[in-house]
Amino acid sequence: MSKHLTRRQFLRSSATTAAGAIAAPYLAFGGVSVTRPIRRILGRTGFEVTTLGLGGQASLQWTPAGMDPVAIIVKAVEQGINYLDTSNVYGPSQQNFGKAFRALNLVPGLPNYDERKRRSIHLASKTMVRHAKGSHPGVPDRSEGAAGSRAVDDLRRTLSQIFGDGQGNYPEGAYLDLFQIHNLNTMEEVDAIFVGLANPDPGAERIGALAALVDFRDGTNRTGLNPKGEKLIRHIGITGHHSSPVMMECLQRDDQNVIDTMLIAINANDRRYLSHQHNAIPVAKAKDVGIIAMKVFADGAMYTKEPRWSRTPADVVQVVGTPDLPSRPLVEYALSTPGIATAIIGIGRIDSDGRLCQLQQNLSAAQVRAESFSRGDRDEIERLAMRAREGKTNWFQVPQQPLGAPREVAAAVENRGSRRILRLTWQTAYAADEPISHYEIRRDGQPIGKTEHRPQTTKAPFSFEDADIKRDRHSYQVFTVDRIGRTAAGPVLEATAV
Repeated sequence: MSKHLTRRQFLRSSATTAAGAIAAPYLAFGGVSVTRPIRRILGRTGFEVTTLGLGGQASLQWTPAGMDPVAIIVKAVEQGINYLDTSNVYGPSQQNFGKAFRALNLVPGLPNYDERKRRSIHLASKTMVRHAKGSHPGVPDRSEGAAGSRAVDDLRRTLSQIFGDGQGNYPEGAYLDLFQIHNLNTMEEVDAIFVGLANPDPGAERIGALAALVDFRDGTNRTGLNPKGEKLIRHIGITGHHSSPVMMECLQRDDQNVIDTMLIAINANDRRYLSHQHNAIPVAKAKDVGIIAMKVFADGAMYTKEPRWSRTPADVVQVVGTPDLPSRPLVEYALSTPGIATAIIGIGRIDSDGRLCQLQQNLSAAQVRAESFSRGDRDEIERLAMRAREGKTNWFQVPQQPLGAPREVAAAVENRGSRRILRLTWQTAYAADEPISHYEIRRDGQPIGKTEHRPQTTKAPFSFEDADIKRDRHSYQVFTVDRIGRTAAGPVLEATAV
C-alpha cells in the first residue's frame, strides 16, 4: 500500500481487503518511530498526557513465558509515554511498576532519584473498595490486600508496592498523581462512594471512599482517617466499563468537583451497545473532567481472546492487529472521540522488530489529532470493526437500548401576578446509537416548543415554561429527539390550573 493513500481510502481498503500489508499499519503511514509523542490536556488536572498511556494489565498482570513486564514499563517511559496505569486488583502489576521505577530512578529516598522525571509522569492506580469505613450489604468491596481492606488501605498498598517495601511502608515524598474508584457498575455503588462527602463525620458508621480520598488529597482529616495529615494523591477519579447512566450519576452528583478524571471503555463497537460516547463522555467533557479511554481492543476480544475477563497468560494478545482487522484504525477511533485525552492500552509483547512490537505500533497509531477525523472516517472504522465477532465484542458494556424518554418528568402551575405559568422539568434521557438533538414539548398533542439538549452536568433538571395557558386543564408531553429524528415519548401529564 503506497504512502499517498488518504485515510478514507486506507480504511475502505482495510474493510474489503485481507492483504498481508494491512496487518502492518506502519507500512501505510510511514515508520513507527515517534520522537515527540503528541500530548493532550487531561481535563481540569492541567496535566499534559501522551495520547497513548500504558495499561496495567496484559503482560504486566498475566505475564506470558519469555516476556519481561519490567522491560515493557521501562521501554514505555523511554519512548516518552507519560501516563502509566495500574491497580490494586491487577495481581503483580503494581510490584512490576515498583521494579521498573527503581530501574528508572523514580523512587524518592533512593540514590539518583530523578524528581524532575517523576514530575513528568502521571501515575494512576485504582481501588475496587467503595468504602473507607464500614460496609453495606449488596455493595462489593474487592481488594487483593489484607482481609477487610478499605479504600485508604488500598492507597497505602499501592504506594508501598511501587515506592516502598511492599509490606505497608513507603518513603516520604511518594505520591500518586491519580487514584481512582474502579469499575463502578450500579447506583448502589454510587450511593456508597458518596457517603459522608458533603459532611464528613469521624464517628459515622460508614464513610464512602470519596470523602476519605479528599482527605488524602488535601492533607486534611475531616473523616478521622488521616490523623497524620498525609498528602498522598494529587487527583481523584472514577472508572467504568459497564453503564453510562452510572457514570453520569457520579458526575452529576459531584457538586464539589472532587472527581477530576473518568476512565471509560470506548472502542469502535461502542455504538452497538448503550453508547458511552453519546452519554457519559459528553457529560465528563462538559465538566472539564479528564477522560481516559480503555478497552480499545475490547480487552483482546477484537482479536484472539474470548469475550470475557482475562484469567491467565494464555489470554494475553501478542499480535499487532490481523490482516482482517488492523489495529491502527481502532486506536485512532478511540482517540478521535471528542473529549478523550489519552487511551490506555495493555501491552502483550514488545520486540526489537517494530513490525511486531505492540508498544511501538500503538504509540505510532496514537499520534492523531481528534479534529482530523470526520464522522465518515469514524463510520468506516465502525464498519471495519464489525469483522470482529460481528461487532459482539463489548461483553462488559450494557447491551444496546432504544433511544430513552425524558426521565422524572414533572409539571407544576405557578401564578405570577395575573399570569399562570406551566413549568415542565425533566432529567436527561439516555441516547442510543446517535446523539440527542433536543426535546420537543407538546400541549394537548400539538408541538409548542423545544429545548436543546446539552450534557446535564448536575442534578438541576431541564425545564420549559408555557405562558399561554388558556384553559383550566391541559395535557403535556416531552419527547426526546435524536440527531436522525427518532423520538421517544415521556409520560402524558395532566396539568390543572388553580
